[in-house]
Amino acid sequence: MCEAFHHIAMGLREFILEYFQGFWDYETPKVMVVKNTTLGVIYRSVQFLVITYFIWYVFISQKAYQESETRPESSVYTLMKGSAVHGDDILDTVEYARPSEGGDVISTILRREFTYNQMQGTCAEYFKVPNANCTKDSDCVEGDVDFDGHGRRTGRCVQYYNYTFKTCEIQTWCPIEEYAVVREPPLVEAINFTVFIRNSIHFPKFKVLRGNVKDASNKREMQKYLQKCNYHEEKEPYCPNFRLSYIAEQARENFTELCRTGGVIGVFINWNCNLDLDPSHCKPKYSFRRLDLRKDLANSGYYYRFAKYYNKDGVESRTLIKAYGMRLDIIVHGHAGKFSPIPTIISTVTAMTSVGICTIICDWIMLTFIDKNEVYSERKFDEVIKEPAEPISTELSFINSYGSNHSDLSDGVPL
Repeated sequence: MCEAFHHIAMGLREFILEYFQGFWDYETPKVMVVKNTTLGVIYRSVQFLVITYFIWYVFISQKAYQESETRPESSVYTLMKGSAVHGDDILDTVEYARPSEGGDVISTILRREFTYNQMQGTCAEYFKVPNANCTKDSDCVEGDVDFDGHGRRTGRCVQYYNYTFKTCEIQTWCPIEEYAVVREPPLVEAINFTVFIRNSIHFPKFKVLRGNVKDASNKREMQKYLQKCNYHEEKEPYCPNFRLSYIAEQARENFTELCRTGGVIGVFINWNCNLDLDPSHCKPKYSFRRLDLRKDLANSGYYYRFAKYYNKDGVESRTLIKAYGMRLDIIVHGHAGKFSPIPTIISTVTAMTSVGICTIICDWIMLTFIDKNEVYSERKFDEVIKEPAEPISTELSFINSYGSNHSDLSDGVPL
């Protein structure tokens, strides 16, 4: 037992000593030229791919030589414009825009549903509310509040308005919306409404401030221009007026369907600025996309409710309005870059270092698949312990099939 333990201890001691001595060894690469067409093609191909990647993608596409800023400061101001004739009424922005002027969110009403003359009282609950249908009073629990319903139950089972079946009576604004709603035709003239979107963006790192409105010599010319222009990607890139029809078209949405269900559309303003060029090249690009989930019918569309209160015969009353509309969410992204020596040096060193991958790959191919007789490995790896007794050949060895002053390693090595 003691002898076995002694052998283990001695073996561990020799391993630690050998590792410690090997830790201080110095390794230097040995240059060896291998005359092998297949290996040469692989080597140059990998080199070409690595160099192409860094020149085209890293430096040209990603502009790795620039210092960048991706979190700019941004301000958005929106304003809906237009008026419409709806029946005998003239609707302006106060009627259909929410809010009439605002920030990065604005909506316009496209269709309304009215429930007139609602007053506080008791009436029958909507029959599609869970557990609302009943046959006797004991089916309705007094004081119970169903959050899917409209109010607090009184404990009575009453006839559902003009129908023959019964539902539980509730205390709420009566009559309920589902029974007394009056649906109004869609506001088709809204297709010609325009939304004014003014955006300014600031890159504090580079002290650059840009805006999406065209510069003008004086305020009067600016006002004339903004009253007449409508955005066009090529003709009017600096006009901030967007027709709702244009927004729906760019988002690939049917405006008639939006009038029926409403919808949320994102207006994306992208600033991608190369500050090595003239500042006039730093201009916004717009894109539009539907944001709400159309596949989920329960959550698709956009609508909200509000009420207009009044006094009728001394009793507080209201008209409940359910408004379907188009909501615009303005989302701003910004990226700016400018030449800087530090990222240029880092990217250049990374590119030069990555070229070394070519040698590692080709060495692995040579030693694993080509060097069947271990001829290359014997010449590639040398261990020098002390001064050799005989002179050795130069470190730059040429391996070819034609013969030279060096040994010919092509014989017997399947290539």
